Amino acid sequence: MPIGIAVLAFGVSFGVLARTAGMGVWAPIAMSATTFAGSAQFAAVSILHTGGSVAAAIAAASLLNARYVPISISVARLFRGPILGRLVRSQLIVDESWAVSVRPEGGFDLRLLLGAGLLLYPCWVAGTAVGVVGGGLLGDPRRLGLDAAFPALFLALLAPQVRGRTPLVAAPLGGAIALALVPLAPPGVPIVVASLACLVGWTRP
Repeated sequence: MPIGIAVLAFGVSFGVLARTAGMGVWAPIAMSATTFAGSAQFAAVSILHTGGSVAAAIAAASLLNARYVPISISVARLFRGPILGRLVRSQLIVDESWAVSVRPEGGFDLRLLLGAGLLLYPCWVAGTAVGVVGGGLLGDPRRLGLDAAFPALFLALLAPQVRGRTPLVAAPLGGAIALALVPLAPPGVPIVVASLACLVGWTRP
């Protein structure tokens, strides 16, 4: 539930930005309902808002969402049944639902993964709608601290994972890589390159 509240607040911030970028009312809501990928949506809309091309916006969103390839591989064995059913359920795999489904002893809890996704999806879409419709009343989302909701949420998701020597090295290393590349690289690239920090825990069989 706390994560749902944070996602709702982040959705409001996205809705305000999308409306400011000239996307109208229905396009941002439709984007959230069909894409359901906060960071990628923010990147795409931010690029369009600053005069970037559609191609650049799509490229940034695709790079950011590339992280879902290893995330999906990690939980793939839990998804059984016809391919269409697996495809539909897999839409509920987002950073937050994946992170909270990690079991302390290893592996993932499929019911928690899907349950969290089912909660977060309406929070994200509803937040977008509130931001689009009531954005004028809210004003600058930074004044309310909504721009801090997303990084704060990810720090909260990261904290329980940083246990043991390897994660304590990988997490700061990934953050340092991303921080160094943000001023230099296009949106989406820093987070993809930062994932190389995970190789700290890689061992050959």
